[in-house]
Amino acid sequence: MKKLSVRRQCELLSVNRSRLYYKPVGEKPENIKMMEIMDKHLTDHPTEGVLSIVLFLIARHHPVGPKRIRRLLKIMGRETIYRRKNLTKQGMKEFIKPYLLRGLKIEYANKVWCTDITYIPMRNGFMYLTAIIDVYSRKIVGWGISNSLTAQWCKNVLEDAIAQHGKPEIVNSDQGTQYTSALWTQYLEKMSINISMDGKGRALDNIWIERFWKSIKYNYIYLNPANDGFELYEGVQNHIAYYNDKTHHTTKQPPNVRFEESNKKVA
Repeated sequence: MKKLSVRRQCELLSVNRSRLYYKPVGEKPENIKMMEIMDKHLTDHPTEGVLSIVLFLIARHHPVGPKRIRRLLKIMGRETIYRRKNLTKQGMKEFIKPYLLRGLKIEYANKVWCTDITYIPMRNGFMYLTAIIDVYSRKIVGWGISNSLTAQWCKNVLEDAIAQHGKPEIVNSDQGTQYTSALWTQYLEKMSINISMDGKGRALDNIWIERFWKSIKYNYIYLNPANDGFELYEGVQNHIAYYNDKTHHTTKQPPNVRFEESNKKVA
């Protein structure tokens, strides 16, 4: 059988030949180091803005400017948490849903799942981790690791979780581009699952998954930086197994309910 030349294969597939030989340039080691420092800092201080982070890094002998920090934060998928005006981007408004968990009693498993994505530093690079937590049991029902932030990846993780545990009544997320997409929202609607989304800048609306991020980063990620994706996958798998099976989980009501009740007691 005659083998087609590379040129002919590209012509048939309508692919530019230069793309075959292009190798993406990775981040410089100094940028990777700064991203790791920022991730640790922002895990404890998520309200820090770009200028505060610039000063924080300069004090640690990393001469940087706002433009560079904004670019790195975008790569990390990090966004400063603060109250914003209720403004949405054109074309996304139809996919943004209201927050359904305020005052909701969560009394059994599969009533509410929460999901999010976080940046994971490694020795020579970084990956992204998405996880789905059952709010009642506080157990991780689905998770995945990827080198890119796509709605398809998030949907695949959700599909696997539903196949293993059954479908929830409500899925809550933030207003990230993965979740305010037709692919994500239409799949949930097709499955007759109610869609809930955090308010813009409302970190406590998804406090359960935020607590898990802090747990896995301080108890595993920062202590055991992975050399590659395979090592990271195995380590995360082991940590989640421990988190689900051996860690004591306390089932409570949503944080805004506790806050209102505590205010009444003080008053």
